[in-house]
Amino acid sequence: MIDARILERFSAEPNSDIDCGRVKNLDNQLMQQNEPHDHSEEVCMKHGICSHEVLRDRESDLNSNVDCNRMMKKASFKLSWWCKGENSDQHKHDIVSFEKGNITTAERSSKQISLKWESDPQTVLILTKPNSVSVRILCAQMVRWLKEKKKLNIYVEPRVRVELLTESSDYDYIQTWQDDGEILLLHTKVDLVITLGGDGTVLWAASMFKGPVPPIVPFSLGSLGFMTPFHSEHFKECLDSVLRGPINITLRHRLLCRVVRDAAKNEYETEEPILVLNEVTIDRGISSYLTNLECYCDNSFVTCVQGDGLILSTTSGSTAYSLAAGGSMVHPQVPGILFTPICPHSLSFRPLILPEHVTVRIMVPFNSRSPAWASFDGKDRKQLAAGDALLCSMAPWPVPTACQVDSTNDFLRSIHDGLHWNLRKTQSFDGPRDL
Repeated sequence: MIDARILERFSAEPNSDIDCGRVKNLDNQLMQQNEPHDHSEEVCMKHGICSHEVLRDRESDLNSNVDCNRMMKKASFKLSWWCKGENSDQHKHDIVSFEKGNITTAERSSKQISLKWESDPQTVLILTKPNSVSVRILCAQMVRWLKEKKKLNIYVEPRVRVELLTESSDYDYIQTWQDDGEILLLHTKVDLVITLGGDGTVLWAASMFKGPVPPIVPFSLGSLGFMTPFHSEHFKECLDSVLRGPINITLRHRLLCRVVRDAAKNEYETEEPILVLNEVTIDRGISSYLTNLECYCDNSFVTCVQGDGLILSTTSGSTAYSLAAGGSMVHPQVPGILFTPICPHSLSFRPLILPEHVTVRIMVPFNSRSPAWASFDGKDRKQLAAGDALLCSMAPWPVPTACQVDSTNDFLRSIHDGLHWNLRKTQSFDGPRDL
């Protein structure tokens, strides 16, 4: 058990970080102390590691030979999150507590989240859908309003800056970047990202940030969108409310994908990681043969995929390719990985939803008749030869998108408006009615 005095020592240290190794050592030392305790104790730490002393309940016994006032001891127990090691970035922050022997968890991050500015935003980044006259006109109006009325610093893509300067030299205050190195530093300069387009523009905005992502305000200017709740005709009122705050946001989880080649010495010798907001797809490409993919979940064999391919999707991408392949629609703040086959050869091969803490490994076996191809959010296709593997886990940097109302209201409205979900005529009734 973990003594409260030990916890006080850790809490006294500023910015202390209790890892599983230290806790394990403390636990081994304290297990040697067999002093009885007659009270219940509850302790919770940073990583959700808790201990609980012996629980005592007063129970009645049907056997008349047993004293009805006898105190029954329930087995004591301890819950701790399992740590994979130094190379793992999977950390749990739920708090586990005990109430009369029942295990309960504290509120998760999947609850509605509100963002409140501690200081006024100073810099915004505007990303637009290309080759659209209406988007170009709206962008010019929005840039002028943000500069004149809100006095903000404005970043745009190099292409957009050229377009605006071609229209008028008055836009010379707009800033941009020169190379990929400056893009990697954008998250240190930008307070807010505004997208003008559809879901594809949101995907493009998320792909620009390889780490932390500033809050995104997505305006709907596409044909079909599940992540763009704001309407462009009311952009002044919307942006004024967002800049003033507080606002509700949706934390959209991303997948961290790594390709491990057959020649690699270990699974950490990978190509450059790729972050996806919707899904990673492994398919047969132009080959006429079925895919042959071995799937593992935390080193446990899952299945062998034979069919057109496999989709590993985030819950934000559950309304995209995964849905078309038969997967379920999932609320975007539910932390999980969707495992959806594409036209499987077996009719019993149904989609799965895996927990967010697992690592999924997709491997092309050596007896595969053809290579496979992996695409990430519909682009950056990579060939996977025999012996190559794709590792997918939940990325530690979600994409925060602003809500018009809240995450649940926006999600339900998007599937009603975008998919006409369960839209049907009301059943007629001609018989007598109960009064």
